[in-house]
Amino acid sequence: MKNKYCIITTSCNDKENARQITERLLENRLVSYVQESKRFSSYWWKEKIVREEEYVLTMGTKKILFEEVKKEIQSLHNYEVPAIVMYDIIDGNSDILKWMEEETRT
Repeated sequence: MKNKYCIITTSCNDKENARQITERLLENRLVSYVQESKRFSSYWWKEKIVREEEYVLTMGTKKILFEEVKKEIQSLHNYEVPAIVMYDIIDGNSDILKWMEEETRT
């Protein structure tokens, strides 16, 4: 069961867009959970430094669902180039991994 799961992150500058992405992914059972946090981000974009508040979404799911999750995020995201990153879950407690298995589709 180890190394079958992952964490996916993205960020949005609009709370409603973050909520829309969250709801779509959960409704379609592509992720087992989404954690949303607000933070301040700075980055280069089109030859200038941008500073803004963003809503960071951290999601738990199966690695085999990554491409579908990425496609859904891209279809809803208001950024021209959204950052969508996957991190392997190397290990975790068996109860949470079992729960992630049960709450996402295959």
